[in-house]
Amino acid sequence: MPVTQSGAVLFFQLVNRRYGHASTVPTSNKGFEEWGRILGDEVMAAALLDRLLHRCHIVNIRGNSYRMRRHAELSARCAWSLSTIRLPLR
Repeated sequence: MPVTQSGAVLFFQLVNRRYGHASTVPTSNKGFEEWGRILGDEVMAAALLDRLLHRCHIVNIRGNSYRMRRHAELSARCAWSLSTIRLPLR
């Protein structure tokens, strides 16, 4: 979902002020190539990524969602429970 122009500018200003002074740990489920479209400004996105990626460590996590693991278990149990219920015929 694209952010407003003022939101993108505020985010850039935050990163710019922290650059070289403090650590910043952003998380995103979007690739770097999408940031220009999301922020609505390719040039600002490039400058932002330049600051964020300078001397950084990227942790790219792939695989099934850790938060959703219980939902698969619950879904399987519910499906089994529903299949064992016998409704009276009318």
